[in-house]
Amino acid sequence: MGENVAFDGQATTTGLPAVHHLPDKGTTDNPLRVGLIGLGSMGRHHARVIRATEGMELVAVADPGGDQFGAAGELELLPDVAALIDAGLDAAVVAVPTAYHESIALALAEAGVPTMVEKPIAHSVEAGRRVADAFASRGLVGAVGYVERCNPALRALRERLDAGELGQVYQVLTRRQGPFPARISDVGVVKDLATHDIDLTAWVAGSPYRSVSAQVAHRSGRVNEDMVVASGVLANGIIVSHVVNWLTPFKERVTIVNGEKGAFVADTLTGDLTFHANGTVASTWDQVANFRGVSEGDVVRYAIAKREPLALEQERFRDAVLEMRSMRNAHSLNSLHSMSGGPGGPGSPGAGGDIVSMEDGVATLMVVEAVLASAAQQRMVDL
Repeated sequence: MGENVAFDGQATTTGLPAVHHLPDKGTTDNPLRVGLIGLGSMGRHHARVIRATEGMELVAVADPGGDQFGAAGELELLPDVAALIDAGLDAAVVAVPTAYHESIALALAEAGVPTMVEKPIAHSVEAGRRVADAFASRGLVGAVGYVERCNPALRALRERLDAGELGQVYQVLTRRQGPFPARISDVGVVKDLATHDIDLTAWVAGSPYRSVSAQVAHRSGRVNEDMVVASGVLANGIIVSHVVNWLTPFKERVTIVNGEKGAFVADTLTGDLTFHANGTVASTWDQVANFRGVSEGDVVRYAIAKREPLALEQERFRDAVLEMRSMRNAHSLNSLHSMSGGPGGPGSPGAGGDIVSMEDGVATLMVVEAVLASAAQQRMVDL
C-alpha cells in the first residue's frame, strides 16, 4: 500500500490511447520512461530510487493530494492517471492508498503500460483478480511491491533453506511491531503490515497457506484493527505464527525459522542473518541427556552483501519489462521468419521470474482476508 493522500478515484479504464514503445529502451542512453502516481511516504522513495536506477528515467509524476515531500523535483505535478499516461510511458509505479489501486492499475493496463503496484494488490481479492487478469490478458508485466523479498537477510535465508542447511523446516515465526505510522488511514494493520509477513512466509517456506486462525484488537480508537496475532499451517505442514501491531514503542522486524538443525533469525531492519545451531556436544548430565529436545550450539552471524531492498526491487521490475519486450521482439521476428518459410513460432508470454507477480499478490490477499475473517468469526479458516 502507498501513502495517505486524497484521490478522487475518477480514473477511467476505457478510451485511453495505446502506448507505443521503442525496442531499444532500458539502456543508459535510452532509458525506460517511467511514471509514478502517489508521492507520499512510500512514493517519495520510489521517486528517489527510480531516478537512481540505471536504465530508468522518471518522466512524469501525479498526485492530486499534492507533493508534501517535494519528490516531483523539476517535474510537473500531474493531476491523475490519465495525465500520467498521456506523458507516454514505458512503465509505471502505483504508490497510492489501497482503495485506489484497482482503478488506477486498470487504467494503466488498458493503456498497455507495464506496472508495479504497491502492496496489497487491491482492496479485495475480487478487485485483485480483476487487476491481475487485466495485465495477464494483455501480456503485460504486472508486479506487486512486496519489497521484503528483496531484503538481504531474507534472500540469504531463502538461499540457505533451499540448500538444505536447516534440514527439515518445522516453523516460521514473524514479529513486526512499531509505533503507528501517520501515513495510514484507509486500512488496518493486517492489510498494511501483516501482508508482508504472509507473503514472505509463503515465499521463504516455498508453500502456500492451508489454514489460519487469528485474533485482532482495536486499542487506539480507530475503525480498523491495530493489533493482530495469527497462526496457521502451510500446505507442506510447516506451522507459522505472526505478531503484528502499531502499538509498540520500538520497531521490530524479525523472522525466525526453526528446523531440524537449528534456527535462522533474520532481522530485516538491519539486514542481518544469524544461525543458531543445535548443540552437538554430548552431555554427561543425566537429566539433560535424557531430555528429548535440543541444546544450544554454535551461533554464526553471516557477512552478507547489503543493498537497499527498494533499489533491487526497481531493478527487477526494469529487467522484467525489458525481458518481456525482448520476447515480443523475438516473437515478431520469428513470425516473419515463419511467413517466409524460416524457423520460429510463437512463444509463451511471461517474464520477470524475480518480481512478485500479480497472481502471487492475489494469493497473499486471500490469506489476508482469511485472517480478518477468522478474527471476525472466531474460527479457523481453511484456504
